[in-house]
Amino acid sequence: MSNDAVDTSKRRFLVALTSATGAVGAVGFAFPFVASMNPSARAEAAGAPVEVDISKLQPGELIVVEYRKKPVWVLNRTEQNLAELPKLDPKLADPNSNASSQPEYAKNQDRSRDSHKNILVAVGICTHLGCSPKYRPELGPDDLGSDWVGGFYCPCHGSRFDLAGRVFAGFPAPINLPIPKYKFLTDTTILVGDDSEGAA
Repeated sequence: MSNDAVDTSKRRFLVALTSATGAVGAVGFAFPFVASMNPSARAEAAGAPVEVDISKLQPGELIVVEYRKKPVWVLNRTEQNLAELPKLDPKLADPNSNASSQPEYAKNQDRSRDSHKNILVAVGICTHLGCSPKYRPELGPDDLGSDWVGGFYCPCHGSRFDLAGRVFAGFPAPINLPIPKYKFLTDTTILVGDDSEGAA
């Protein structure tokens, strides 16, 4: 074999090796820039909308997600829960949510979107001093009384909210729980933090 033939095969090998190394390096270099286009966990906590999968959320179940460093409750209310809401109006400080914070589409007795009345989306922070109330779905527990039909109880100072996040009169919390902006992307996916056009 001549020296020229050996040099040519070495040259081809070195060119292929250099090309492969360059391609791997380019991908390694570009990946952080492409990844940076996705919202970080910090950005999501700071205010980027958060997608919530409710496909496995059974009636009566509640899940908690974080949005803007606050707990946001997503509750799948039962038909019985919804039927009880009007009966509670005389016991509430603001049954029509006149003084409370909610988007226009949640200014109703259920404080929810018409297309999904069973789903409550609310900020899970007591409007008294910022504690997080507990979900208490049981009926008539000893510590809350025989007329309790389910709701949220704040263990810090005793405020009570119904299953629409409306505050009971005579307790420390001055207003109802806030309803954040949200929309349904599909029947089983909610986007918390965005209610722009196309919302269901």
